[in-house]
Amino acid sequence: MVLVKFNSKMKIISKFSDPRTLLSLIVVAIRVIQSVSSASTTDDSGEYLIGVGSYDMTGPAAGVVMMGYANMGQTTAGVHFRLRARTFIVAESSQGPRFAFVNLDAGMGSQLVNIKVFEKLKSRFGDLYTEENVAISGIHTHAGPGGYLQYLLYSISTLGFIQESFDVIVNAIVQSIVQAHHNLKPGSILINQGDVIKAGINRSPSAYLLNPAEERAQYPANVDTLMTLLKFVDGSTKESIGAFSWFATHGTSMSKENKLISGDNKGAAARFFEDQFATTPIRAPFNSSSPPDIGDLVKKAKTIKATGGQRCKKTSSQHSKVRKNDGSLFVGAFCQSNVGDVTPNVLGAFCTDTGRPCDFIHSSCNGNDLLCVGRGPGYPDEILSTKIIGERQFKKAADLYTSASEKLTGAIDYRHVYLDFTDIEVELEGNKKVKTCPAAVGAGFAAGTTDGPGVFGFQQGDTEIPEKYIKLRDGLQKPSQYQLDCQEPKNVLLSTGEMFKPYAWAPAIVPIQMLRLGKLIILSVPGEFTTMAGRRLRDAVKETLISNSKGEFDESTHIVIAGLTNTYSQYIATFEEYTQQRYEAASTLYGPHTLSAYIQEFQKLAKAMAKGEKVISKGPSPPDLSSVLLKTLLGPFGDSPPPHTKFGDMKQDINIPKGGSFRKGDLNRPDAAFWSANPNYDLLTEGTYAVVEMLQGDTWVSAYDDDDFSVVFKWSRDDSGLYSTATIEWDIPRDANTGVYRLRHFGSSRKTKDSPISYFTGASSGFAVA
Repeated sequence: MVLVKFNSKMKIISKFSDPRTLLSLIVVAIRVIQSVSSASTTDDSGEYLIGVGSYDMTGPAAGVVMMGYANMGQTTAGVHFRLRARTFIVAESSQGPRFAFVNLDAGMGSQLVNIKVFEKLKSRFGDLYTEENVAISGIHTHAGPGGYLQYLLYSISTLGFIQESFDVIVNAIVQSIVQAHHNLKPGSILINQGDVIKAGINRSPSAYLLNPAEERAQYPANVDTLMTLLKFVDGSTKESIGAFSWFATHGTSMSKENKLISGDNKGAAARFFEDQFATTPIRAPFNSSSPPDIGDLVKKAKTIKATGGQRCKKTSSQHSKVRKNDGSLFVGAFCQSNVGDVTPNVLGAFCTDTGRPCDFIHSSCNGNDLLCVGRGPGYPDEILSTKIIGERQFKKAADLYTSASEKLTGAIDYRHVYLDFTDIEVELEGNKKVKTCPAAVGAGFAAGTTDGPGVFGFQQGDTEIPEKYIKLRDGLQKPSQYQLDCQEPKNVLLSTGEMFKPYAWAPAIVPIQMLRLGKLIILSVPGEFTTMAGRRLRDAVKETLISNSKGEFDESTHIVIAGLTNTYSQYIATFEEYTQQRYEAASTLYGPHTLSAYIQEFQKLAKAMAKGEKVISKGPSPPDLSSVLLKTLLGPFGDSPPPHTKFGDMKQDINIPKGGSFRKGDLNRPDAAFWSANPNYDLLTEGTYAVVEMLQGDTWVSAYDDDDFSVVFKWSRDDSGLYSTATIEWDIPRDANTGVYRLRHFGSSRKTKDSPISYFTGASSGFAVA
């Protein structure tokens, strides 16, 4: 008689006449036990269920104000590279605890986005993925379409809510989670940390210096340089399926004048990283028996004429994508952290009129904040600056990825609560009790930052408001005396927490969340913590975990802050920084004790997690304002090409250099302009507006598209204002294959508002690349 144990249930195999039959059954039993074990054990083996997913979330590429700088003149007019939602899911077992982390190529998380995402997830998965165990975080690019937040202060510049911006983000989040869920498989997670050099400096150093000297002495710099990276490894193939990292630097390498949709430096880092570590090379070298003759290539290119505009299918651009999203793509995400006072414009801030450094206290030039502007490492080329800061993050992540060896083991857990941040009682040292305030912004908010100066007449650090702005403020909503007293020393410019016409101007109820993956703790915060504010929060949470657990947490526990997660409530400065009222402090909504309130409430979550206790109350639910949101942007309709032309016809074909070919890395770049239509008819999700095709034999093969850093798609109206033009530019990479190429455009249009959308394409004449 043989006893075989299956998940604590005993099965008896009786007498068998053939020993081989018995042996076969034993082998099968062992394999079943191994399979069950590999999918369910975590504490000892370091095996989890892991899955990653990614989905296109590129929004309207024409005429939508971008989110970040609040510059009404900064409307989308093309795509530098596409935006994506990237997700990882970890679970102890198919039935055990799990959580999902979503990283968005967007300015920030949105409360309304979360509400609608969870409605869709519930209809598909029930209670498997909820607000408690899903974190949705933004990288803080300032180059994505706006209009997807529900509070009025954040949609004034966009002239209201933009449904198209909102819908594509919600869909991408859901699809990336679905993809990651379907990809769940046994695997391990490695963690590594290292310093990123010259990817961020403090843009408010005078405020940082107000923090206690003994506290500042504990740190080597006035910004956090540490990157924390997770590497996800398939337990079967031992191949990595993705990596997520956290590091603090603003998404402001692209300026407030930029009009191209871009993931900024973190989006660029993700594109470089994913292409570097893809399981299958994105672009394999063109196989040829002998090096091509440049003269022959030039002759061949001359025979290839523009195709003219042609009708195509909705899916045609998807088929032409270089990276087709079949669920198997390697996913690399660069997540945001305590970014509040960290700028990627690492050369510093200078006066545009004199070239001299700006005033240290106010970041202005002879009292004018508009003249003080930060410079990136590629100054004055903002795209080059984006590339450089992206590469610095990418290269450090690549180093951490290849050298990662510490395996995460232990439990998966999470805690989440909603808080009314307008009235939290905070107990300080000495039993002193204080309260947070209704939301408000101060005069320094209007001044903007060195990344994007604000309104003339204001400076960072201002505590006085010009009389004309006081009258304007009071005309909108005069702050209560309680508010004025509560917010001191902030001089209230807008009492957004007391403004409810036509609907709420700022959030009152915000979420905080803790995610646990073994000895990694992720703190989901709904705003931008300054460097020192983030340090205090991390230290307080770690100390609470250690002191309330029985050895489960110790000094080796990793704490990372995931900034701009689940909703947006602007900035969190320290009490000391708050006294100076630079931009970050003036944008700390809930008063001088905002940080203390966050620390107190996160400590409650940490204590509950350490003791294995659930949160007593989930707190008040945030409002869903979707039924009252202002919507002023009308969708496009009625586009037509000029007489005697078709959509996709050439407006300006390739201008071939005198030498007959383009050179890799040369400043002389191929570009072509096509008669087109407004790109907002169809966002071509998981498709492309622009393709660089290479001739291989007799077949045109997609080599690059508008998800590549080297390809730019620009949309504009012609001089008459009646017709749309699509321009494709290709900055030929130095590692591009020598050969014959052409540029192809995809677009869509409709004749009337109610007519069906039609799709078109067109390709330029050929050109040689030497």
